[in-house]
Amino acid sequence: MKKTVGLLAGLLTIGAASAVPQKPDDVRHTAQRVEAILEQMTLEEKISMVHAQSIFSSSGVPRLGIPELWMSDGPHGVRAEINWNDFDYAGWSSDSCTAFPALTCLAATFNPELAHAYGVAVGEEARYRNKDVLLGPGVNIYRTPLNGRNFEYMGEDPLLASRMAVPYIRGLQSNGVAACVKHFALNNQETWRHWVNVNLSDRALHEIYLPAFKASVQDGGVWCIMGSYNRIRGQHGCHNDFLLNRILREEWKFDGVVVSDWGGVHNTREAALCGLDLEMGTWTDGLESYGKTTFDNYYMAGPLLELVRSGEIPESVIDDKVRRLLTLIFRTKLNLSRPLGSLATLEHAAVARRIAEEGIVLLKNDGGFFPVEKNRYRKILVIGENAVRQLTLGGGSSELKARREISPLGGLLRKYGDERIAYTMGYGSGPSVYAKVAESPYDADSLRRVAVEMARVAEAVLFIGGLNKNHQQDCEAGDRLSYDLPFGQNELLDAITAVNENVGVVLIGGNAVAMPWLDKVKGVMQAWYLGSEAGEALAEVIAGDVNPSGRLPFTIPEKLADNGAHAFGKRSYPGVDGEQIYLEDILVGYRWHDTKKIRPRFPFGYGLSYTTFTYGRLSADKKAYGKQDTVMLSVTLTNSGGREGAETIQIYVGQSRPSVIRPVKELKAFEKVLLQVGETREVTFELPVAVFAYYDEKTGGWKVESDKYVLYCGASAGEIESAVTVQVK
Repeated sequence: MKKTVGLLAGLLTIGAASAVPQKPDDVRHTAQRVEAILEQMTLEEKISMVHAQSIFSSSGVPRLGIPELWMSDGPHGVRAEINWNDFDYAGWSSDSCTAFPALTCLAATFNPELAHAYGVAVGEEARYRNKDVLLGPGVNIYRTPLNGRNFEYMGEDPLLASRMAVPYIRGLQSNGVAACVKHFALNNQETWRHWVNVNLSDRALHEIYLPAFKASVQDGGVWCIMGSYNRIRGQHGCHNDFLLNRILREEWKFDGVVVSDWGGVHNTREAALCGLDLEMGTWTDGLESYGKTTFDNYYMAGPLLELVRSGEIPESVIDDKVRRLLTLIFRTKLNLSRPLGSLATLEHAAVARRIAEEGIVLLKNDGGFFPVEKNRYRKILVIGENAVRQLTLGGGSSELKARREISPLGGLLRKYGDERIAYTMGYGSGPSVYAKVAESPYDADSLRRVAVEMARVAEAVLFIGGLNKNHQQDCEAGDRLSYDLPFGQNELLDAITAVNENVGVVLIGGNAVAMPWLDKVKGVMQAWYLGSEAGEALAEVIAGDVNPSGRLPFTIPEKLADNGAHAFGKRSYPGVDGEQIYLEDILVGYRWHDTKKIRPRFPFGYGLSYTTFTYGRLSADKKAYGKQDTVMLSVTLTNSGGREGAETIQIYVGQSRPSVIRPVKELKAFEKVLLQVGETREVTFELPVAVFAYYDEKTGGWKVESDKYVLYCGASAGEIESAVTVQVK
């Protein structure tokens, strides 16, 4: 652990030193150079820059020495090299990477410092691989546990997603590699993702679904935004005038490049006029055969050139796009001060492992089942396909070619030794195939029978299951069809617990699942997709060498109908005839459960530890505040248990008598605190009264009402330790 922390500290220092914003003189100089280049460009050269030249690159201007832009899928690592004009892998031997934990795991750490380290490390790998844009992070909100891409995102709360996205972006871009925040916006399901038309209130849009994007722009200084596939109020996200022109550019003053999602463009005129800068991956008729004409048939290629030549679209529109693209090139490829990068280093492995360790969430621990100390049992039986399955593969565009991936079983064998671990699969699934369910090659009855017989005589059972990255699980291009565990795992757990009472469950995945077997097992961990160091991190936490400190970034409902998106039938999810209304409005996740008084299985922000913490009473520096004031809060926290541990203090705010519907409470601050045994620390929070505001649809702005507000301090949305009431005048 000392070595890991030391490596992480070094990486944080490097990242912090290199993350220097451009000085005003540098910005002016870049703008002058851009204008000088633009004046020399022909119309044809300008048009060539606003659409792809290959699957993952766009043209420069060879005549003027302007280089190409190269992109890579992310955000959990740099994807293996793809062919020029199809999605098959190029077969390189030098494109293996560090697989970092999925962003749900990063969010579960509640640790913005780790988010920065993550960004620095993945940015170094992208830089070494000569990538100019990494397509991530994803900040779409976790609305339904059926969404196949939730594992790529940062949970259900806009503040948590914002706090974690901003340092990730800054760390990544400190390497001269652009982050590309995605998918803007409301791409909250994979079902019908190319055409579903999302309708929602302005309040839900501004309070829930846009804040992480806004923070990425205004606080993170992100250089790229990717549009979404879906329609928003009738217009596709990749050329949506309301989102891209009015909000992103006019309101937020975004000065970067808007990139389409691959195949997300549908109309030349809208693409030109409604905010898109760079068209990628379009499946036009020209893509039926590969060759140079393929990319000339993009909407923003030949068809756009003709519209400009005819005078239907002014050349000045194209000039604006090219200005932004040239600025991006100066920020990345032509940034002479950017570092060289590095690939799959020990430092990167240390960062990946630290994030994995801090993200694992202990959900249940009856009778001290966890930790499983090394000499506690003569033999531990491990059951489950996810103990051995390679989980960096599959899932769609986030698939990685990892330099190494330690499986959970591999980590347990290293930790406990071969003589103390037995293994049987118990259940099996087919290989991961994009947009297709592949049948399992295994005999399910035989696997189950062997597992039950081995469990019958085992001292202790560790069941390592959950979801995987197959189609209709945690995977792009399809949502889950059920809230249950797949591949017969519920039935298998029933059979195992019928013959052995000493069972602990490790769930791997990026989504909540039903747990009808919860009362029959002694312990449960949520372990996410942990990347290259998965087995090492998991074994450390299971054995107790690392104290779990992860917190749930989303609510786990007892049943699917308890989730707000599923409370109104198909109109709300997945939609009817391609039309969808977010009928739960602003009440997403814990906001829904609190307000509707629906008890979740596990609340947002929840997580147990191997130690205990005692909270003092929350106090505020005054009883009354003006609307421009800042509330100073303080609370003491004591590690009252028997080992070092970290606790995440969460501050929520609720309004007493609002004039509009508001949640019971909303997360407004959090702090992760590491304490030694017996240590007490006073933790303070500065909370501007402005964050108490709601979005006023009448004025189109934010409003703080004069009222009493309750400030809650707790260990999760469901565990409030104390509260204080203040008056806002």
